[in-house]
Amino acid sequence: MKHQNKILAMIVICIIFLTSGCGTNDYLKDENGNIIVNEATGQSVQKDILCQPAADSELYKIYQDHADQLSVKVEDLPLCSEFSLTSNEYNGLWEAILVRPLALVILKFGYLFNNFGISVMFVGLLIRLILLPFSLKSMRQTNNMQKAQPEIARIEKKYENKSDSDSMMAKSQEMMMVYQKYKINPVSGCLVALIQIPLFFAFLSAINKVPAIFEGELFGMNLGMTPWKGLGQGEYIYIVLIFLIVATTYLSFKNTMKNGQNNEMMKQMNFMFMFVIISISIASFSLPTAIAFYWIVVNGFAVVQNYIIKKILSKEELGTKPKSKEKKSNKKVIEVKHQEKKVSKKDSKEKKVRKK
Repeated sequence: MKHQNKILAMIVICIIFLTSGCGTNDYLKDENGNIIVNEATGQSVQKDILCQPAADSELYKIYQDHADQLSVKVEDLPLCSEFSLTSNEYNGLWEAILVRPLALVILKFGYLFNNFGISVMFVGLLIRLILLPFSLKSMRQTNNMQKAQPEIARIEKKYENKSDSDSMMAKSQEMMMVYQKYKINPVSGCLVALIQIPLFFAFLSAINKVPAIFEGELFGMNLGMTPWKGLGQGEYIYIVLIFLIVATTYLSFKNTMKNGQNNEMMKQMNFMFMFVIISISIASFSLPTAIAFYWIVVNGFAVVQNYIIKKILSKEELGTKPKSKEKKSNKKVIEVKHQEKKVSKKDSKEKKVRKK
């Protein structure tokens, strides 16, 4: 559970940095060092893209005017419909291994569905489905950790004021025994984070590097438009978008807080919860619509996924409990029958004594 909360908090921080331009040098800048914004959509202009924007668009002109900041001139880039993994030279292994393949998949499904908004959401869900076994394993670990909490708390209290090496060794041994008893692997949570975080960063980078994604529309909204820009133009449908972003984030994060037992842990989680909600509320105004749709769908999927996994885990637990109850009830029946036999034997002996 701690790992899930940290992952979500890190993702939120990443979104703020990537959408605001803070802490990154991946955006075009003017002569004053300010990040260039596409006036038509309110979106910060990504520096190195993978394929050409529409030739008659404002974005294409921006790239032409700032060719000195590009590693490849916009006219030398392939059309998005002709993009492949070998198009132009790649900037490092990160782009070659993760960003370009994800961009290609988004483009392929975009042309298949004839809508890049649907493609972004579909590929995002596809990634979540691929990670589902890891999520199930992580939830099992969280469930087991919850069961082990009382014993872990007792061990922590036992060695609270002891810092000598013998005590620390004994504590670690006792903790290891608890982990083995409840089948807890502390490394597994880190493993899930190591898989999820790079994939999210790469997916976000792939979206930003494909201009074709932001040229389309979905549900009457420009996929490159930010809610802030849309609201400024009187398109109040973006209020719904902001509400859905915040609501799905709230439900997704709140879902991970229900297992908390330790008071100190709950305080930390509540602080992180408030931080995430406030941060994503602010960031949602500058998110391009394509990324906003992805965020809503993936978080909505996470809520449903966590609900289903919890049901599966509760059924697994219930599947083991009746057996123990049956054993206990069987023992009671045997004991009752045994007592009845004793009573009947005693009665028969008394009858014989009376006859004599």
